[in-house]
Amino acid sequence: MQFPEKLKKDYLPLYTGFLKWVLLSIMTGITVGFVGVLFFYSIKGVTDFRKSHSWIIWLLPLGGIAIVQLYKAMGFPKDKGTNLVLLSARDGEKMGFKNTICIFIASVITHLLGGSSGREGAALQIGGSMGSQFGQILKLDDADKKIITMCGMSACFSSIFGTPVTATVFSAEICLVGSLQYSAIVPCIISAVSAMKVAEFFKVTDFELFINAPEYSLLNYGKIIFLGILCAIVSCIFCGASELASHLYKKIKNQNLRIVTGGIIVAVLTFAIGTFDYNGAGGEIIAKAFTGDSRPEAFIMKILFTALTLGAGFKGGEIVPVFFTGSTFGSLMAGILGIDYSLGAGVGMVAVFCGVTNCPLASIILSVELFGGSGFGFCAIACCISFMLSGYMSLYTAQQFMYSKIKPTEKKDG
Repeated sequence: MQFPEKLKKDYLPLYTGFLKWVLLSIMTGITVGFVGVLFFYSIKGVTDFRKSHSWIIWLLPLGGIAIVQLYKAMGFPKDKGTNLVLLSARDGEKMGFKNTICIFIASVITHLLGGSSGREGAALQIGGSMGSQFGQILKLDDADKKIITMCGMSACFSSIFGTPVTATVFSAEICLVGSLQYSAIVPCIISAVSAMKVAEFFKVTDFELFINAPEYSLLNYGKIIFLGILCAIVSCIFCGASELASHLYKKIKNQNLRIVTGGIIVAVLTFAIGTFDYNGAGGEIIAKAFTGDSRPEAFIMKILFTALTLGAGFKGGEIVPVFFTGSTFGSLMAGILGIDYSLGAGVGMVAVFCGVTNCPLASIILSVELFGGSGFGFCAIACCISFMLSGYMSLYTAQQFMYSKIKPTEKKDG
């Protein structure tokens, strides 16, 4: 083949495709970034209001009815949550601006009234639904629609959390474990960085965490390996509790009665234990875990509150509750193992996240973007162990496993 022909066949599509995705990705990143900023400040505003008016938690059952009616009015009587985003990015299932409106409003209601949920999982739904709608408006082909959906996921995650590389790899890694969607890497990173810059302009800030890492000795590695094993177990408990709560709630066939029941349980439990630590996302408790000031039982209580909230049908995200669970558990174990609280909390945070999402690369990168590379080796080994030993549990039922976790050539059954 002559050089001009080879250039036209092999390289021209790459450069034209690159130019196309630069434009589409920047458009998606900026647009989704603005919505992400609005979502961030909406959640922050209602959270601040709830903290100064704690009685409002008693209205959680009424908020639940409002959420159910909202989804029915929008034509989504049986919402799939974050699973729908994964199906859209992997299989091309359609989402639209109605999905964006629903998850935005429902998450704000949940946080206002004290449900235990986060932001980043909701951000994936908001960004993914916007990206999917852009693909339909622009009449992209099926493959490009999937990529622009992942761009939206990366953009909203990055705008709220400020971790563009994690957002990029997470979006490409989450749908099918064992198969990284490399074709989406460039579009997603451009969208993620664009959205992050929008968020920075509006001074969106989330966690500011730091690990005081000790020397990389055999003894310390041994302690972290043990902690990684325990984090895998905690990951399974988190996923199992969520699945069990959802199963038990579904025995109540009426959606309104189901979510009202969940709202009553969460409200009563909140005032019965006498603390509001487990309502909302709980970012301030995560910060306390890094200094050893969180309660010993905090991790198990957060699992309980999150399962009771999201299983009943309230909305939001699962990821910050996972961070809460991992950091408080790691802080607890740090005191037992004799390591720095910040190291235990940081390792626990990313390792439990890895165990419930089955995204080891994104989890390892997350440790770098959150902690600046401090304790990187400890975080990396704990994430890998948690990934392997958490088995095939997942926060998301739509997530698929391409390969076995112990044999590289063996397909995963089921």
